[in-house]
Amino acid sequence: METKFQTLNGDTRIIADESTAQLEASMRGRLLRPIDADYDTSRQIWNSMIDKRPALIAECSGTADVLAAVRFASEHEIVTSVRGGGHNIAGSAVCDGGLVIDLSKMRAVRVNPETRRAIVQGGALLGDVDHETQAFGLAVPTGINSTTGIAGLALGGGYGWLSRPFGHTVDHILSADIVTADGELKHVSANENADLFWAIRGGGGNFGVVAEFEFMLRPVDNMLMSGPVVHPIEDAAAILRAYRDAAASLPDEATCWLVLRKAPPLPFLAPEHHGKRVLLMPMAHVGPIEDGENALASIRAIGSPLADGVAPHPYTVWQSAFDPLLPEGARNYWKSHDFSDLSDDLIDLMVAATANLPTDECEIFIAQLGGAAGRVAPDAMAYAHRETRFVMNIHGRWQDPSQDAACKAWVRDLFGQASPLAKGSVYINFVPEPDEVRSKGAFGANQARLEKIKGRIDPKNIFQANVAIEPR
Repeated sequence: METKFQTLNGDTRIIADESTAQLEASMRGRLLRPIDADYDTSRQIWNSMIDKRPALIAECSGTADVLAAVRFASEHEIVTSVRGGGHNIAGSAVCDGGLVIDLSKMRAVRVNPETRRAIVQGGALLGDVDHETQAFGLAVPTGINSTTGIAGLALGGGYGWLSRPFGHTVDHILSADIVTADGELKHVSANENADLFWAIRGGGGNFGVVAEFEFMLRPVDNMLMSGPVVHPIEDAAAILRAYRDAAASLPDEATCWLVLRKAPPLPFLAPEHHGKRVLLMPMAHVGPIEDGENALASIRAIGSPLADGVAPHPYTVWQSAFDPLLPEGARNYWKSHDFSDLSDDLIDLMVAATANLPTDECEIFIAQLGGAAGRVAPDAMAYAHRETRFVMNIHGRWQDPSQDAACKAWVRDLFGQASPLAKGSVYINFVPEPDEVRSKGAFGANQARLEKIKGRIDPKNIFQANVAIEPR
């Protein structure tokens, strides 16, 4: 038997079954082919719009399997992708006609509470990390959806409720074990392979497969003041302007995001408001509950809300609070902008765009950044956009393929209207397709250095199924 693969230069290559059998024999995990019963399940990822058919899926059980898979891909110069949590909007976890290196079985998390360090395998989800670290009153700053994979999030930046007090996920990578395109395992840190360590912190999956991370942990109480405040859409423009002023004086420990969408059936929101257009203001404070009451008071006092769900919640509950709105299996298309501030024009554009939401699941959200995350030098690591204070993600989400055109058009329309107001940079994990053109892009002034490191580490461009960095 033979297997047809897509090569790095766009050709096809036939590889004899003897070679794939040798790969299979060298692994403890499974090597799935299109004829296998679990193949279709294994190639599915969070965004159901992605329907790619890899030639092989290597379900890795550990680092040895990753080494074997990378060596196979490099020897045959075939298209390769890496799956962690499979949550990436662009679907870079899978590829057509190539090899998927699947880390989803590698989810171990080991915490040392004395040194405040955690060793985390590359397939772990945010929920795995939170579960283990919170047993000791510790946490890694991560994202806001517990089913997201830690690897893709961390390598691209990673931000959420702990970013303003402590910094982004990428700021907490102390070291990593990465399998590079030459099929070798390299340990990277500030003192070992430092150039590569610099590159992976914000350069995405362009430099190899991270089998294991070492993260610095932060003290985070099991309970924190958190929850959303809900306002009617009719008041949204005025509320957003007032929010802009109040947010400027929030302490680093406090964070308030914004979401414009149709109201989900929140238990603290009266049923007559469910399904109506609203402005949600989810917020959180890291620290004592009484401090959180005081810190969030200025935001909660704005306007006349329909409901206020802010209260003490377990950190792990708050980290998974939005999971029910974002289960896998839906069709998703995003566009994103970075901003220094929320101008009146931007506020008006966002509110106007809610008048024609294509589905009940579509939304516009604004993440508030700054604080500690904004006080890192832009060239300290590959993650460059430290001056960003707000990120707008225009999130198209729907179930019926017949709505593809309408939902994409809605996303692109608002994206285009907001472009003149934006900074020209973008968060790498929010790029839905590889051909976006921006003035600063995902890597900004760090692009040239990243390309040089890529040229040394992966000259054949084995790892190109990302927001790509070309080797030179």
